[in-house]
Amino acid sequence: MPALLALAVIWVVFQSLNANFLSPRNLSVLSVDIVGPGMVAVGVVFVLLIGEIDLSVGSLAGLSGALFATLNVNQGLPEWLAVLVAVAGCAGAGALHGFVFTGTGVPAFVVTLAGLLAWYGLMLYLLGPENTISFSGDGLVAMLTSHYFGAAVATYGLAALGTAAYLLVSLHDRGRRAAVGMPCRPVGEVWVRTALLAAVTFAAAHMLSRFEGLPLALLIFLLVVTATDLLLRRTTYGRQVIALGGGAEAALRAGVGVARVRISVFLMSGALAAIGGLFVASRLTSATPVTGSGMLLVNAIAAAVIGGTSLFGGRGSTWSALLGVLVIQSIASGMALLGVQTAVQFMITGGVLVIAVVFDSLARRAGVAAGRA
Repeated sequence: MPALLALAVIWVVFQSLNANFLSPRNLSVLSVDIVGPGMVAVGVVFVLLIGEIDLSVGSLAGLSGALFATLNVNQGLPEWLAVLVAVAGCAGAGALHGFVFTGTGVPAFVVTLAGLLAWYGLMLYLLGPENTISFSGDGLVAMLTSHYFGAAVATYGLAALGTAAYLLVSLHDRGRRAAVGMPCRPVGEVWVRTALLAAVTFAAAHMLSRFEGLPLALLIFLLVVTATDLLLRRTTYGRQVIALGGGAEAALRAGVGVARVRISVFLMSGALAAIGGLFVASRLTSATPVTGSGMLLVNAIAAAVIGGTSLFGGRGSTWSALLGVLVIQSIASGMALLGVQTAVQFMITGGVLVIAVVFDSLARRAGVAAGRA
């Protein structure tokens, strides 16, 4: 809720200062800009849920773009194969972090800090003295951020499908809980939540359809967020991840394979960082050190925390990444429209992050006092 209120305030303030902020064109650009850092933030959510942190995701995102460009442009590999190798390579690097952290007991902070330096160096080595490798603007990777579904049925259809799916799942969950006497939301609340979701999604669909339509990048991002959310909330593996964040000793006694879950979480973080890096490279149609810069790392971690994922582990969802990256990119977009210096943007984003961490800490203290954490 604090993040939603912050987003609403940001949009109202910037719209009052510049009428172009909520224009169809700017919102469409914003919906594509959030995808790269948002993908990285989804992977960060998995790591934060077990109470750890991954500082290597920015470098892995840059390494992914460099691997793809090197294999495709310099070595002549087909784009689809270069993409698979880049994602698999970064996923392997993430798994290596998890293996070292689990096997040696070295803090994840130190292991991934070493990864940040090592993978950034490898990225620079692959890019060569020019520090840039440009690839085709008409290829598969470039299409990730340049393709739009112009037909209105695609945009409004996605809004209708998402709203209907939410309603059916909510009613199904309520029915299951009520059948066994568990606490559940009133039917009226379910319908009110569905109506609010419908209002937001159809308003977004209307704005996007007035520009170029539904961006392919946004569609992929929403599918990834939905799939990973279902993975965390609806599967045994997801419950094990959240249980591990509640306490490693308790999870181990409950039969959770702690080492396996830890390695898999870092693998997931590396794979999603690679995918996010490809989206950032797609926006530039080139692989550059900018992709692996520290700002991508900072924005990804900030997005996860601002969206509501706890730094202490055990609480959060992948929708946090979407909400948090919307806050951060909205600030960046509004500042750009107003011509404000980047330094001011950093200060405002830092302030929002501090507020989010304070809320997280207060929520944890309240949970401890009530015996829930």
